[in-house]
Amino acid sequence: MSKIVPPPVRVSQSVAVLVDGNNIEISLHNLFNKNNIMLNYDTLIPRLLGERGLNRIIYFREGSSISSKLAQRLRKNYHGSVVPCYKGADIPLSIKATQLAHKVDAIVILSGDADYVELVRHLKSEGVRVEIAAVEKTTAAVLLEEADYFTPITKEDCFEYTG
Repeated sequence: MSKIVPPPVRVSQSVAVLVDGNNIEISLHNLFNKNNIMLNYDTLIPRLLGERGLNRIIYFREGSSISSKLAQRLRKNYHGSVVPCYKGADIPLSIKATQLAHKVDAIVILSGDADYVELVRHLKSEGVRVEIAAVEKTTAAVLLEEADYFTPITKEDCFEYTG
């Protein structure tokens, strides 16, 4: 008599993706030595999520020159939003992350900035899985040490903007 083995249990997780737009853009420009390289969210987001569900994506960027096409695409494809920041994204992103901590299972921060180390520690103490996605070459080692998981952003996650 053979034993019936049930299918593996899928853990359902809700994930928030918070993007430090300035940090990612600068990292991509430095990696490629070009100013017209953009992140392709249509390939990156599915890779970050795997089988998990997207709760929301929020793109934070200093300044008012945020691409309306990017904002439209994030809204349409991911029910996302864009938040213009007065002076840097780290404080608004950190505030939003702490607000979301009890509503999601995991938070993915798109940034390699060491300024997020204390945020990562705090979120983990609240029981939130914290993942970092960034250009490996420009990601602070201390941030990598604190995060639960790291996803390197590579050439395959980018495209050259020509419009």
